[in-house]
Amino acid sequence: MALVELIMPKLGESIMEATILKWHKQVGDKVSLDETVLDIATDKVDSEVPSTAAGTIAELLYAANDVVPIGAVIARIETGVNEKAPEIATTSTTITEEKTVPEAPPPPPPPPTPAPEPVNEAVTAAVADAPEVPYTPSPVVAEERPAGKTGVNRFYSPLVLNIAQREGISMSELEQIPGTGLEFRVTKKDILQYVADKNAGKITAPVASPLPKSVDTSPAPLADVWSEVAQAATLAAVPAIEETKAVEPVEPPPADLIAVQLPPTAVVRVPEEVIAPPVIQAATLETATKQPIPVVPIQTAPTKDGKWSDPAKVIVSGETEIMEMDRMRKLIAKHMVNSVQTSPHVTSFTEADVTNMVFWRQRVKDEFEKREGTRLTFTPLFIECIVNVMKRYPLINSSINGEQIILRKDINICMATALPSGNLIVPVIKGADQMNVVGLSKAVNQLSDAARTNQLKPDDTAGGTFTFTNVGTFGSLMGTPIINQPQVAILAAGAIKKRAAVMETPDGDVIAVRHMMYLSLSYDHRIIDGSMGASFLSDVAREMENWDVNKRWYQYL
Repeated sequence: MALVELIMPKLGESIMEATILKWHKQVGDKVSLDETVLDIATDKVDSEVPSTAAGTIAELLYAANDVVPIGAVIARIETGVNEKAPEIATTSTTITEEKTVPEAPPPPPPPPTPAPEPVNEAVTAAVADAPEVPYTPSPVVAEERPAGKTGVNRFYSPLVLNIAQREGISMSELEQIPGTGLEFRVTKKDILQYVADKNAGKITAPVASPLPKSVDTSPAPLADVWSEVAQAATLAAVPAIEETKAVEPVEPPPADLIAVQLPPTAVVRVPEEVIAPPVIQAATLETATKQPIPVVPIQTAPTKDGKWSDPAKVIVSGETEIMEMDRMRKLIAKHMVNSVQTSPHVTSFTEADVTNMVFWRQRVKDEFEKREGTRLTFTPLFIECIVNVMKRYPLINSSINGEQIILRKDINICMATALPSGNLIVPVIKGADQMNVVGLSKAVNQLSDAARTNQLKPDDTAGGTFTFTNVGTFGSLMGTPIINQPQVAILAAGAIKKRAAVMETPDGDVIAVRHMMYLSLSYDHRIIDGSMGASFLSDVAREMENWDVNKRWYQYL
């Protein structure tokens, strides 16, 4: 028998490590040659690692989600298993599996029983001879409940108070409902569930814990609380009395004197300190009956249909949701931050009249798809124009290494592709300057489909020298893309829109409806100056505008 080491494969010239996503085989499992053992991921693409030998998995050196350097041993495969003795092989596998399962730790010993303290016989005799004292219960002291869980210190949203008023839930009953919101607040879900359970007979109204005497524990409906709020608001408007004199008790003011105008659907937020108002002296109450009672209007605003709405119905929950970045989003964020910190970005803009290109594609796309078996989009047309201009600007197809400029001889166009998850990946069309429209279309469609179905190979995302992104696919007019390091430029094409444009003709200027598109180029200002960047972008626009409407896409076949 022999052990074969499974090595983390090299996935690209710039890839130094990979993350293990999932093991398809475990220790003791049989594996055949080229059978998938695990899935791995890099900052560019996900991939499968096949077995390099047939045998049995003897050891796994890394777990899922571990980051492993390229070239490291990740597993060992035992080969040369004797096929004539399956019983022995099975026993060996069982032993291996038993070794991999950690034994359960023994249960902790029970705590020692404390030794009984020695009994003092003299004290016992004295207690037995003592006269019997009748039991007198001590007054119950209200336990201080933690703020934010239950009790008067908890905050209630206007929506919860409105539901409680509608369902006839008293304030003391509301205080006993357990909350699942922030700081144990009662949410809409909590109170609706409580009402449903109460109506179904599953629960009864909870009994409030004993409160201090200064707190009113009567289960008054919230409708009575609103009257107390109005009375407290009215009395608060009465001027303070400098001298307090003894007066005889007087009858409370008639209910019609305390007038607070409320719309039928108004919801009033009751401050917690107003629920149990302080005791009002008789002199203050007598003076209040002699003062004019102010009327407090509730301001409302008309809606679009002319009806008056209640601003108190606007509910701001303040709720938030925290999401963890997935692995690809973390890598994209790191790559973008590194690019901005590395290259001083400059962006130039121009406008291109792509009417000829639009009319040509519209005329040939059906025949193209029927003959070539692939669809014709604008992306290969744009790439062909970009490649033709790049041949005249070698610095656009370069990279920087310290203080050295590396001029790339191959033109490999990166094509930003959106994934169903919302992330982006950038497959590479290698040798784009050697392809015509047919070759570019097939390469674009093949790489796009492979990216969306997670079928890209590591080599499909390596070796790019220039990046093109079509932000117009999502309706954007223009964008300021971030350079894809270690490249020095990236071009973005916006949405194609019909607009009125001035055209020069032999008979003079005319205004015509044209298909217009904005182009933007972000470039590294360390080696590309504004004049070169703007000139390159303008030449790309002219190349698109001069598209041959009589171009024969199959003439090179």
